[in-house]
Amino acid sequence: MSHELRTIRRALLSVSDKSGLVEFATGLHALGVVLISTGGTHKALSDAGLPVLDVSEVTLFPEMMDGRVKTLHPKVHGGLLAIRGNREHEASMLAHDIQPIDLLVVNLYPFEATIAVGKPYDDCIENIDIGGPAMIRAAAKNHADVAVVVDSSDYMRIISEMEANNGATTLTLRKTLAAKAYSRTAVYDAAISNWLMAEINEPTPQFRAVGGSLIEAMRYGENPHQVAGFYKTAETRFGVTTARQLQGKKLSFNNVNDTDAAFELVSEFDPLKTAAVAIIKHANPCGVAKASTVIEAYHAALRCDPTSAFGGIIALNRMLDAESARAICEVFTEVIIAPSATDEAIAIIAAKKNLRLLVTGGLANPRSPGIVVRSVAGGLLVQGRDNAVVEDMMLKVVTKRAPSTRELADLRFAFRVAKHVKSNAIVYVRNGATVGIGAGQMSRVDSSRIAAWKAGEAARAESLPESLAKGSVVASDAFFPFADGLLAAAEAGATAIIQPGGSMRDNEVIDAADKAGLAMVFTGHRHFRH
Repeated sequence: MSHELRTIRRALLSVSDKSGLVEFATGLHALGVVLISTGGTHKALSDAGLPVLDVSEVTLFPEMMDGRVKTLHPKVHGGLLAIRGNREHEASMLAHDIQPIDLLVVNLYPFEATIAVGKPYDDCIENIDIGGPAMIRAAAKNHADVAVVVDSSDYMRIISEMEANNGATTLTLRKTLAAKAYSRTAVYDAAISNWLMAEINEPTPQFRAVGGSLIEAMRYGENPHQVAGFYKTAETRFGVTTARQLQGKKLSFNNVNDTDAAFELVSEFDPLKTAAVAIIKHANPCGVAKASTVIEAYHAALRCDPTSAFGGIIALNRMLDAESARAICEVFTEVIIAPSATDEAIAIIAAKKNLRLLVTGGLANPRSPGIVVRSVAGGLLVQGRDNAVVEDMMLKVVTKRAPSTRELADLRFAFRVAKHVKSNAIVYVRNGATVGIGAGQMSRVDSSRIAAWKAGEAARAESLPESLAKGSVVASDAFFPFADGLLAAAEAGATAIIQPGGSMRDNEVIDAADKAGLAMVFTGHRHFRH
């Protein structure tokens, strides 16, 4: 037998998720493996008629403290950590009656699931596994001799290898399983760490753990030469990670990024108050609108920039209905994401076999805390989610003219959208719909001019005599450092402006607004989005 092959004679199984357990253990038993187990796992195997030793029969020590202490014992860890063929290790095993354990099968207490449903603090603490991670790390360290399984999807890989190698596993498989095991405990500990940090309100801990479980390996990243995977963290938030894809091609890396941007934006709007639709291209909105119905909001959003909407992502804050589905299908669209969809809408979308349809089950809470992580060379930048909401801000009128009721409603809408536009961001809005968006420019005045130009182009597409920006309001994600950006908005036809304020030249900008007859309000909050 190759020195890389290791025969499995004794296996310790201790799992919280019993999926596939009995079938796997039956396969091991058929291959002559002695089964050892704990608690509920032992009962499940015993009830299935399999011969199985309780771990207390191995340790000669009772399970105690509500199961907190059962596998933390030299006869368990010695059996996992002993190097086969090492004379000193084998002498210690003989002296202390420790028998080798060749296979460890553990999945951890469901801590992530416990915090996901908002269980009380003490319940969360009780679902922190101690013995499981300790055994996993021991077995993974000794992968030269021991196979460790932390995922039921690997059960059949073990059985297949054993059947092919007279009851043995290969070093290649054991290395693969060990790497996966360490990743699993790292993600598990990251979830515990981040939960506790949130509990004690520690925003910048000395050590920051970030981890996730694979949702899907992607064909490539932003570009074909980049590798990519889509991972889920322990955070519970409706969106792409919670969505069921009802049909269409697999999501690409760019699809996921853009769809997340779209759904986060549309989640700003309470579906009980208004329908809202956002159309996204390259993570920037090219049209956003609210209305009494989804179909009205869709047409208003599309009107803003129908050219850019081609091949875009469409997000809804309400159920996708048949009428809206038909209208969306008239324009080439990559992804539709909504909290839900009617059966008729699903059937309509099914005619477009490549169009992805995602239903999330709910909206993301724009006020909820969370973290945003970005990599830099050799490090991570971590910040809190931008959960500032314009409805919670104290708006300050700084011009001689106060905005009208209609202007104020549009100003709030525009600032809500600007939060989701790449900086520098300028957003023109009229009657609850964007009419021009300028994004990602190095100069704020350039963003303002681009947004105005977009509004003019949209009007020309409809053969209208005046720009859609005529009579609009405008939002800026950060303060105007000079009056030129504000004056560009006035020239485009805007009548009111919302911005954070805080520039050294605020007085100059306010004077310019007064001279142009504009109403302007300060929010005191900036929405940079780089």
